[in-house]
Amino acid sequence: MRILLFTGKGGVGKSTVAAGTAALSAAAGRRTLVLSTDAAHSLADAFGVTGIADTPTEVAPDLSVLQVDAQRRFEQSWAEIQHYLLSVLDIAGVDPIAAEELTVIPGAEEVLALLELRLHALSGEWDAIVVDCAPTAETLRLLALPEALGWYMHRVFPTQRRVVKALKPVLSRAAGAPMPGDSVFDAIERLHLELEEVRTLLSGPEASVRLVLTPEQVVLAEARRSYTTLSLFGYRVDGVVANRIFPADGADPWRAGWVEAQAAVLTQVEESFAGLPLWRSPYRRGEPVGLGSLTDLAREVYGADDPLRAPRGAGPFRITRGSSGAVLRLALPLVSRTDVDLARNGDELVVTVGSYRRLLTLPAGLARYRVAGARVEQGELQVRFEERTS
Repeated sequence: MRILLFTGKGGVGKSTVAAGTAALSAAAGRRTLVLSTDAAHSLADAFGVTGIADTPTEVAPDLSVLQVDAQRRFEQSWAEIQHYLLSVLDIAGVDPIAAEELTVIPGAEEVLALLELRLHALSGEWDAIVVDCAPTAETLRLLALPEALGWYMHRVFPTQRRVVKALKPVLSRAAGAPMPGDSVFDAIERLHLELEEVRTLLSGPEASVRLVLTPEQVVLAEARRSYTTLSLFGYRVDGVVANRIFPADGADPWRAGWVEAQAAVLTQVEESFAGLPLWRSPYRRGEPVGLGSLTDLAREVYGADDPLRAPRGAGPFRITRGSSGAVLRLALPLVSRTDVDLARNGDELVVTVGSYRRLLTLPAGLARYRVAGARVEQGELQVRFEERTS
């Protein structure tokens, strides 16, 4: 089953491109679901339909749309944890309405949409799932969450659970508030396992991210950062859609200026994403709303290409072994060695690029090796490991 995520700076038209891609997929006979992780759902508007429910709603043969009911999913996945937090805040004298607001995690809608994606990916009902993601910054935080939570669950959670269980009577009297019970810990563990399954799905060989941009310097700069950061966290980027390109034919002086400026940026786009497909979408005479307009847009964008072809080549993260050791390879496009900070902490490799940091837990076979050197070459971080001599 193919999973394709679309992201980009807010306002570049990623929802329209995602909807068009899903429509074209369904037209080819694939059972296709398109869903949104963006709290500001706009898929129903793109298809020009109403009545989209919190279950897949068919809008055309083989094409269904889903806008996740975050409240319902929140109650299913967060209820035990929220109940405990509310009991603590009640003892602290916090107003009940304010307490309920405080127990809603920031970005909950996007996280819960990922859990919904997991359910449908595992259902076997679909040949393809197209995801209209939130704007880039939110998407990057979201896709980094499963691994970050995994680090906490493996390193801190077991110890915390044992301590609370052993000292629960003492802590309850000392703190004057109830300590979390097994049901709370079980709920957190269940949430972690579900998010870990999501990460496995989205970093697998049948899943990829597609960047949508408009030919503007600020937008391109964000897309370049996204490409690097998505690769840092192990997600494949399989192509770029340059949207809203002014046609050069018959341009008046005002529009000719835009054509020239966009052409210069498009040259930089080709250089920045060399090796990736670059699809172009011209500025259209009217807003592409409705199934027919979206399908026409996608056909024009992709031409003879299969819009859902599986990503090619090895994934962003791999390990190659030799007689004297191994080399860990992590794709980091558009960066130089000075942009990367590397540290070893026990059996973890800490990779920092800009404001993003990834804690890579080393496989058992590498954890006993020492780091013998590292370099960034042709958009790839290469960390060389050798056996310890003493």
